[in-house]
Amino acid sequence: MPRFGMLIDLNTCIGCHACSVACKNEFDVPLGVFRDTVKVVEDGEYPNAGKHFIPVLCNQCEDAPCLNACPTDAITRLPNGEVVIEEGDCNLNRFCMAACPYDAIYEDPQTQTASKCTFCEHRTSKGGEPACVEACPTGCRVFGDLDDPDSKISRMASDNEIDVWKPEANTQPKVFYVDPKRALPLIAVDGVQVDQSTDLKGR
Repeated sequence: MPRFGMLIDLNTCIGCHACSVACKNEFDVPLGVFRDTVKVVEDGEYPNAGKHFIPVLCNQCEDAPCLNACPTDAITRLPNGEVVIEEGDCNLNRFCMAACPYDAIYEDPQTQTASKCTFCEHRTSKGGEPACVEACPTGCRVFGDLDDPDSKISRMASDNEIDVWKPEANTQPKVFYVDPKRALPLIAVDGVQVDQSTDLKGR
């Protein structure tokens, strides 16, 4: 059984939002909410100011706070590691939303349930890729099996220094970033800048 993860190379993200648009289309996500989005952060001062594009989504955490917080067991983990929400079991108590350090869970105004990215489980269960990965024009998103040393995601992770978002949350996320300009700390909790170096071991 594969153990799925995603690696996002911030070297090549151009902030086009093709990923978030593809996600909205795939799941008919209502206006005003997102499963997948792109943060835009700026740093420095003129004439050395910079702009960074950082795609963010559910991190499919190994130690998922949302899963532990849900009192109705609506949130489950699939054998491949994907964390999903069963709408029929969700009573929208919002405990999962409060527990998620990534603000990755939203209230669907149409179904009146909690919802989030699932790595497109309906696609990946059939051997496909998430809609965001397929739509990315620069190929900055890489999806695959973290336990397969020959998979593209494993090879890219071994060839690059990789980071995670909000490592201080200790959730063992399965979304990794190649972040050469150290942009991720700019969107850390309460603006606290932290050391985000990590590796795939134990993820």
